Amino acid sequence: MQLLLYECFSGIAGDMNLGALIDVGVPEEHLRSELSLLGFDNEFELSISRGTKQGISGTCATVSCRPSNVHRHFPDIRKMIESSTLSEPVVRRAVSIFEDLAEAEAKVHHISRDDVHFHEVGAIDAIVDIVGASICVEYLNPDSIACGPIELGSGMVKCEHGLMPVPAPATAELLLNRPTTRGRVDGEATTPTGAAILSATVDSFEIPKNVRVKRIGYGLGQKDCSVPNVLRVSLCEVETVLFQESNVEIECNIDDMSPEAIGPLFEHLLERGALDVFVTPILMKKSRPAHRLTILAPQDQAKLLIDSVLSSTTTLGVRTHSVSKHMLPREVKRVQSRYGTVRVKIATLSTSEVKWKVEHEDLLRIAKEQDSQYLKIKNQVEEDVRVRIDSNE
Repeated sequence: MQLLLYECFSGIAGDMNLGALIDVGVPEEHLRSELSLLGFDNEFELSISRGTKQGISGTCATVSCRPSNVHRHFPDIRKMIESSTLSEPVVRRAVSIFEDLAEAEAKVHHISRDDVHFHEVGAIDAIVDIVGASICVEYLNPDSIACGPIELGSGMVKCEHGLMPVPAPATAELLLNRPTTRGRVDGEATTPTGAAILSATVDSFEIPKNVRVKRIGYGLGQKDCSVPNVLRVSLCEVETVLFQESNVEIECNIDDMSPEAIGPLFEHLLERGALDVFVTPILMKKSRPAHRLTILAPQDQAKLLIDSVLSSTTTLGVRTHSVSKHMLPREVKRVQSRYGTVRVKIATLSTSEVKWKVEHEDLLRIAKEQDSQYLKIKNQVEEDVRVRIDSNE
């Protein structure tokens, strides 16, 4: 799985992000060609050059806006992007970033989202930075995007409200519940535009341990400070780490035992410590129908379970062999649903993907309590859980 990894140890701004994504592999010609599809080339100039910050070489991307009296609110910007000939994924991602930015600004100013005027972030350079970010991400096409702690800066920042402590109000809103640091950089390190790009595009605000870095890019900031004012992005390969344990598999073939005795046998073996029990229909010699009983057992419970099989079934012997079990990392969480809390087993597949399942016993309990059909309850509870998991609640 390909991962795009952000390391914002000196913060992030829209121009730093463009520089870093170009530096990691997006062709300058591709970015310029795609931006031209917006149809307002006469309102800005994009300068791209190589440079260094305290010995770290990277790419500097600067958006210069030509004088204009055009005032754009969020609906104007959304209409401009959606009416362009940019690809649907690029449009969708860019609009999503602007929506997050507009929501944050609207909350700060206590106005509706449609009334937000991008006075502080600058409408033109914000459009170029955000649409450019979407173009670059679409070109790189990572399976997932991750980001570590985000440096916010220190001191005061000038905004419409006057002098405010860093971070700016919109930046603070956008990065609620995200890992951040402060004090490493003098002044504003992360801008609202940079925060919005992360808020809308990052899948996980945690750096995975099992990454193999393939390419590194640095985007240079405009300021000079005590640490290199650069944004580092990396293209990585991520492998899912599987947990491994050794178990014993116990088997026997049974052709002379009443099927009615199998149900109680399952419960008996699970109570004795079996990890799993299952029966497979088989056809034995002389065409006799039979069942193969299989028990997965921990090493230290194997003898007890073998004794249980020999005493609780008609078989005269069992087969055993060691098996290795490879498992995804998982945890059991209690998640709120419309019927109360349920247990959900969640397995981590990658930095952005999880597999989850609501515990059957909880669904069965709710169905009985509600005097309702099991499948109806299952669908409703899974709908609630999916919303909670997608929103990382």
